[in-house]
Amino acid sequence: MLEKEYEFFQKNKKEFKKKYLGKFIVIKNEEIIGVYSSSGEALKETSKNHEMGTFMIQEVVENDSDYIQRFHCAWSHQRF
Repeated sequence: MLEKEYEFFQKNKKEFKKKYLGKFIVIKNEEIIGVYSSSGEALKETSKNHEMGTFMIQEVVENDSDYIQRFHCAWSHQRF
């Protein structure tokens, strides 16, 4: 899941560094659907219109060694 989005980011990260350095981009279906100043803002705004697990949030940083891989799972609002 989200492999397509991650590959898209890897393929285009040089261009993204020029445009979005220091920002958090939201990628879905090999397209940037949002640019935000924080990961929290990106998640909050994107989840209003897109189901969790269908998009990737990636911070754009200068050094490739600063990238970390995060895995997120969807959660339910049901009470147990």
